[in-house]
Amino acid sequence: MPFSELTDFSQFTSNLELELQKPLPGEEAQFAMAPYQRRLRKNALAENASPRQSAVLVLFYPFKGEPHTLLMLRKTYPGVHSGQVSFPGGSKDENDVSLTQTALREAEEETGLNKNKVKIIGKLSSVYIPPSGFLVFPFVGYLNEKPFFKPDEKEVEELIEVPLLMILDEKTIKSKNIKLANGMVMDDTPYFDIYGHTVWGATAMMMGELREVLKKVKWG
Repeated sequence: MPFSELTDFSQFTSNLELELQKPLPGEEAQFAMAPYQRRLRKNALAENASPRQSAVLVLFYPFKGEPHTLLMLRKTYPGVHSGQVSFPGGSKDENDVSLTQTALREAEEETGLNKNKVKIIGKLSSVYIPPSGFLVFPFVGYLNEKPFFKPDEKEVEELIEVPLLMILDEKTIKSKNIKLANGMVMDDTPYFDIYGHTVWGATAMMMGELREVLKKVKWG
């Protein structure tokens, strides 16, 4: 259903906020997009009682007549998440008073959006990333208009604006072998094909849960 009026988008965000207040799909939805056999979060955290905390922003805004969200292709650098597609976000800073602030601060630094205009309406389930030891908290927010973006040239290779209908499209979900920077190959790995970008791993797990939430949201 196209969104040609701001009232339609407002209705969408209101319905989404209501849905996010209900029990989330959780790990069942996440694991459907996991790159390998995952252990339950509580079991994984039992071996790492003090994970590094980080937060990402799952941002919605109206664009071209329908709700969009934002992903970013990270620059290539020495590190676990080099060259990967993710939601804007990063690790919690010692000056951040909350993880919500972390998500907003990092999103502003990476994409140039005005964090003070973003309304947070809920969150998705956290995801633990064993290779990096991060526990990631996805916060959901929206803007009533398309933001002005000015991506950080040092961190961001490309911003990817994604219509939500693409996330809901079954044809967007595929699988293939993915080669890691260390040479290891992940066989038959599920991923979202977003405009030719391979969105896999923790981000795909978050999008998998988001997808199940969106299926329950009334769009008009």
